[in-house]
Amino acid sequence: MVQNFRHNEILKLAREQGNVVVEDLARHFGVTLQTIRRDLTELCDAGRLTRVYGGAVLPSGVSNIGYEERRMLNAEAKEAIARRIAEDIPNAASVFLNIGTTTEAVARALLRHRDLMVVTNNLNVANILAANDSIEVIVAGGVLRRADGGLVGDVTLEMVRHFKVDIAVIGTSALDEEGDLLDFDFREVRVSQAIIRQARASYLAADVSKFARTAPVRIAALAEIDAFYTDAPPPAAVTDLCRDWGTRIALAGPAAQA
Repeated sequence: MVQNFRHNEILKLAREQGNVVVEDLARHFGVTLQTIRRDLTELCDAGRLTRVYGGAVLPSGVSNIGYEERRMLNAEAKEAIARRIAEDIPNAASVFLNIGTTTEAVARALLRHRDLMVVTNNLNVANILAANDSIEVIVAGGVLRRADGGLVGDVTLEMVRHFKVDIAVIGTSALDEEGDLLDFDFREVRVSQAIIRQARASYLAADVSKFARTAPVRIAALAEIDAFYTDAPPPAAVTDLCRDWGTRIALAGPAAQA
């Protein structure tokens, strides 16, 4: 019974945080490292988690986790990243915000801005920014994805192509150490690619837990992004690639003070 309780709690923590670490779990439960490693092995053997160095992550697949779970994952990191991006967006700018819980955090961080024009294919972003009557919100219509309020498809793509904005802020479901941004829905990816092309500067908003996830559809490489806003230093290989490509890494939250 105690073991079943730990397993359920470990899965809950993994859904909330995106990953679990052996040492942290041992302290949390007051048990040995060996006990936690055995728990993780059993959960991974059952397909509930995937082992990574030092801990485990939720298993990757060909479909994204639920919107509410995504919204809760690393919420503090997303808010810190959003505040950092908002500092670099001036008043009276034109901005794209795509689908994602991190871009929704950016929308909240922009609520004190003035005279923005925001184009979005995210109904949640539109609803957030509706609270500021000095921000013009343009919704790129299309097929509604009810699971998360995203708009996708050819109509969305065509509308995005009518704009040329100052800054695009995009999110991603996963990142890999080759510097690729990855997602699940091909229709959404096509829109994100168009958003990058139609912006004078493109910012990626993604916490480092995205390196522990995979997704099957490639959006772009970090070489096509002007700045990568994240909550902790990315893997060394990615840092080297960003330096070579001229992609600025901007750290947010406690990492920015280190």
